[in-house]
Amino acid sequence: MFAGFMINAWVVATIVAVIAGVVGFFVVLRGSAFPAHAIPNGAFAGAAGASLIGVNTLIGLGVFSVLAALGIGALGRRGRHDVVTALALVVMLALGAFFLSQTTEYEPEIFSLLFGEVLGIATNEILPVAGLGVVCIAAVAVLYRPLILSSVVPDIGEAKGVRSQRMEMAFLVVVALATAMTVPVVGALLIFSLMIGPPAAARSFTNRPPVAIALSVGIALATVWAAIAISFVTDWPIGFFVGTLSAFSYVVGRAWAAWRRTGVPQTVRSDAVERLVAF
Repeated sequence: MFAGFMINAWVVATIVAVIAGVVGFFVVLRGSAFPAHAIPNGAFAGAAGASLIGVNTLIGLGVFSVLAALGIGALGRRGRHDVVTALALVVMLALGAFFLSQTTEYEPEIFSLLFGEVLGIATNEILPVAGLGVVCIAAVAVLYRPLILSSVVPDIGEAKGVRSQRMEMAFLVVVALATAMTVPVVGALLIFSLMIGPPAAARSFTNRPPVAIALSVGIALATVWAAIAISFVTDWPIGFFVGTLSAFSYVVGRAWAAWRRTGVPQTVRSDAVERLVAF
């Protein structure tokens, strides 16, 4: 399980889990699950196009994911956000299908880009992934307070000079950077579950942002570590365990929240927003 060829898988999966836990908290908090699903598909199309023309797939991932984020953010101002996101998703999937249809490596490419290739991570790919991870963490740290305000109390945020539209654009770019880093590892489809399941579960356990972020990272780490270990023992796909364990963590979180709600006075529950913005 800890043989030489597995070390890269453990290292990169750990980096991915940390970023997914941090960025995913704000994805859940802002109700941005749909864009978080659409942007990885944009990255998938970029990687497919880069592979077709012989360019490093990380370049295609980064360019297309950022373009998808900027497109959703810009067009969402003038139309329904869900419609714009859906159209972006359709266009990117269509482009990805077209690019893959032009290459002779269709089956390996679609499997790797959609479902990831954790065990196929090369040593020279660790540094770029770690670099993008540091950028994502730094961006979230800089945007932390305005992100909380614009997510929970946008009116107060506007009064304090936090422009909701600008914050939306900035956050989507952060999601795009996280996507560019994680798609080669867990795939365009499975990064969505890792960015949603653990953070949503964490929010079920606590309303305090710092605690929820730490718990989100912890659940994401436990998910990917368990997925790798169980996959090694059973020889089943890692992606299967990432998806199912992420969903299971959310179910456990909701069950805990439901149980706690029955014993918590309404006056205490009404203070959730105040605790959420108290940092």
